[in-house]
Amino acid sequence: MFLEILTPDEEVFKGEVDYISCPGIDGYFGVLNNHAALISSLKAGSLKVTPANDAKHFDHAEGKMKHTLADDNKSLVYAINGGTIEVKNNKVIVLAE
Repeated sequence: MFLEILTPDEEVFKGEVDYISCPGIDGYFGVLNNHAALISSLKAGSLKVTPANDAKHFDHAEGKMKHTLADDNKSLVYAINGGTIEVKNNKVIVLAE
C-alpha cells in the first residue's frame, strides 16, 4: 500500500509500505494491505512504518520530524503529537502534528 506522512511544514514520508502501527484515540491499531476504508484521529505516540519488502527506495525527509529505527532494524518510528489518518483503496495519508 502507498503511504504519505504529512505535517503542516513538510512531507515526511512517501512510499510503499507493508504495515503501519498508529496511536489511535482508543489505543494502537495496525493497517495492512487491503484494509477497509477508515478515517481516525490519532493521539500523541509512536507511528511505526514498515517499508515494503520489495521497496528498494522510499522518500523520507530529514526535516523537522526525525525518525528512529525500530528494534527490528527495518521499521521507521516517528514520534507524533496527534493527527488524523485516512485509509482508502490501499492509499494511506497521515496528517501528523
